[in-house]
Amino acid sequence: MKPLHRHLVNTSRKVLCTAALAASLTTAAVVSTPSTADAGESEPTPDSPQAADRGDARLDLPGEVADPQVPAGSAAPEGTSGIPATALDAYQRAGLSVAAALPNCKLPWELLAGIGRVESVHASGYGLKADGSTEKPIRGPRLDGNGFAEIRDTDRGEWDADSVYDRAIGPMQFIPSTWQTWGADGNGDGKRDPNNLYDAALGAGLYLCAGDKDLTNAAKLDDAILSYNRSREYVNIVLGYMRQYQAGGAAGVENPPVGNYPTAPPGTLPTPPRRTAPPVVITPQAPVKPAPPVKPTTPPTTPPVTQPEKPVPPAAPHLAELTLLGGAGLKAETGAAFAEVPKVKVLLSDGKPAVGQDVVFTVESDTTGGTAFPKAPVESLVAKTDASGIATAPGLKAGAKPGTFTLRASAYDKVGRLSVGFTGTVTAKPVVDLLARPEGSNALSAAAGRSFKDVEVRATAQGKPLAVSGVVAELVEKKDGAWVPVDPATAKGPYFKGAKAGEKLTRLELPATGADGKIVLPELFTAADLAPGTYHLRLTTPGKVTLVLDLKVTAAEAATPPATPPTDPAKEPAKDPAKSA
Repeated sequence: MKPLHRHLVNTSRKVLCTAALAASLTTAAVVSTPSTADAGESEPTPDSPQAADRGDARLDLPGEVADPQVPAGSAAPEGTSGIPATALDAYQRAGLSVAAALPNCKLPWELLAGIGRVESVHASGYGLKADGSTEKPIRGPRLDGNGFAEIRDTDRGEWDADSVYDRAIGPMQFIPSTWQTWGADGNGDGKRDPNNLYDAALGAGLYLCAGDKDLTNAAKLDDAILSYNRSREYVNIVLGYMRQYQAGGAAGVENPPVGNYPTAPPGTLPTPPRRTAPPVVITPQAPVKPAPPVKPTTPPTTPPVTQPEKPVPPAAPHLAELTLLGGAGLKAETGAAFAEVPKVKVLLSDGKPAVGQDVVFTVESDTTGGTAFPKAPVESLVAKTDASGIATAPGLKAGAKPGTFTLRASAYDKVGRLSVGFTGTVTAKPVVDLLARPEGSNALSAAAGRSFKDVEVRATAQGKPLAVSGVVAELVEKKDGAWVPVDPATAKGPYFKGAKAGEKLTRLELPATGADGKIVLPELFTAADLAPGTYHLRLTTPGKVTLVLDLKVTAAEAATPPATPPTDPAKEPAKDPAKSA
């Protein structure tokens, strides 16, 4: 039995039973050099080098890393639900990218995780870094036909340090020639590196979806995995892990440290030879006799017919440019919506706008405690470009604490990926530090039976007006040196009118203010028989800033008798002279 098959059989014994259980239970740089592969039309053939029996990089790992034992009473191999955080991010990002570029494929990121688990245990033991690279290279056995397929060198040792035979490379174990065709840039750094898990995961996703497969079709899914490694044991174990991740989820765990064991078979890897031009050898030649003269021939009477060359159809335009519209920075206060809506413009290689193109907006490197699109899943939003090639991402809301983040916009097609990033900043929301009446305001005074109207207060922060909401106004009295709310059942002081007829309120939450911070209190009423004196109204902000207003109530005004209207002399009756005498 070949070494790969031995390894897979051992592992399959631990996984296939779990796979059956899981099955029963029924995701800024611009790439300037697009891939040479047309991922939507071409397709690997059964004799593809990638599908050959190519060994397993995990043969270099100790057993406890390569093949975790099944704990007693456990249904899954240890560590299957814990994927290194960087690996989990790479698989999920690749799934999202392929979904945008090839939506018909319906690639589950858990399939990539299953392959990564089988090929390199998610790069465990090789020193997986946060950027997706590894401290130690991952190389499979030499494919020299000795126990494995024979694949002669295709990369001049550039990736596998072997200029005679090929070796599978990187955490997803690509044959160098396969990588030359399907290599991708999964992290937007402008490079296509099979040793970087972000690049390798995206390349694997495009490879699996080749030929416009629909991976929800079990037969197509089977074909796709067989094209990666033509082994039934391999298919079974990959599907086992995939279904485990789908059924039980996968939690990101800390990236494991690099191991202190070899990462390649024993022996020194040959160094690619320096290629030089062969020496030029001049051999003396015997004298050549002149050829006899050629007799003239009669020219043909009919001119030769030349076939017109078939016009070469122009290449289909592809994504060529992705630019930010507006500023590169996004700013908002904690918990607030961003005033500026992120926008990008996508152009094709023919200079025309890319209409109807999917653009993926993703929040990355977030330290703000949850900046996200509330109506979208996780921290991503997929938007389509309009007739001008512009895609917008509305609804972005700042996290709960000050910090920074990157909002990455990515566009994909069958030959490449474009990516740009907005820099986001979330600042602390200012809080009211002072409530005060406008300067020069008169003391608040009203006679019993009258009311206090148009009482105005301003909210400020560091001397500047500030909008505020949730301010509470309540009648208070001082007891034992502290202000306490009055008892509504016995209080006789000023009051607010409630919504119900005759309802008297001693506590009321005030409406939110505008940007000027201006608070105008509702009318405060007093009873006609209210005893004269000073009553107190306290205003309190959510941040516990307070202001106590003194309400002076004077005695009720005395009733004034109505004045006698003056008489008109012209209308008075004439006096009798006799009576006057």
